[in-house]
Amino acid sequence: MHKLLFSVLMIVVWWLLHAMQMDEELAMGTLHEGKRAIDRAAHAAAQQVDRDKLEIGILSIAPGAARSTALDYLQANLRLGPDLEPVPGSWLRERLEVRVFEVINEDVMFPYTYRNLAYDYEVTLDRPGVILIAHLKYPRVFGVLAPVEWDLKGTAELVYT
Repeated sequence: MHKLLFSVLMIVVWWLLHAMQMDEELAMGTLHEGKRAIDRAAHAAAQQVDRDKLEIGILSIAPGAARSTALDYLQANLRLGPDLEPVPGSWLRERLEVRVFEVINEDVMFPYTYRNLAYDYEVTLDRPGVILIAHLKYPRVFGVLAPVEWDLKGTAELVYT
């Protein structure tokens, strides 16, 4: 009888460990999808050329259009509403929080090294670009485990040919 009880307990432990591993894999999938969305949003934002400045030969990014485009891309790629809250059917459960959105334009000397000590981030830009840092939470399947949180960072430069 004690061997049967031991076997049942071991099966339960094995199932729990398996479920925790699956939860970890889902978290890593969320991280990768979130990072791709941040990179896409930064790239789309960096392509929002200020047409008035371009007419006089200055390459510059329009900050308002860049921010709007980045938010549109985040909403589309992560299935978020206008307030960055997940919509029904989204794999996220928590609101995405954009912590840093900076447009680096022609008012600095290039190459320009951007540093953000709060997020331990440094990148060198060779032309105007966009820096985007967003906070993403992955709710765990098991309520006893704390959610996994990341500060996802993305940078893109204005591409011209």
